[in-house]
Amino acid sequence: MLVNQGYAAYANNKIMTASPAELTLMLYEGAIKFCNIAITAVEQKDIGKAHQNIMKTERIIEEFQATLDHKYPVAKDFDEVYTYLMMRLTEANMKKDKEILEEVLKHLRTMRDTWKEVMRTAHRAG
Repeated sequence: MLVNQGYAAYANNKIMTASPAELTLMLYEGAIKFCNIAITAVEQKDIGKAHQNIMKTERIIEEFQATLDHKYPVAKDFDEVYTYLMMRLTEANMKKDKEILEEVLKHLRTMRDTWKEVMRTAHRAG
């Protein structure tokens, strides 16, 4: 129990001290994690667990969409990608379709990797 409390305090501190860029990366990592769990749950025919983790992935994408800054033209492109991912996640959840989840996972990994590169580039420029 004490170990869990220590980890929770560490995780909470990590979140509270993270920059906006680091928080975005953590959200991408979370979405990837929940999508992976959903894929495993579908494979194991654990419908409840699959649904729960698809919904967690959707909530993260909803947060990304809600926080887009539309004064930048690229926000429209991200909004379209997020809308597409939400549509695919909804379909995957209704059908409990592993292939659709794997497609979403591929997109999330690409977006995360791109974000990491943006962070590296910004760090070098700063």
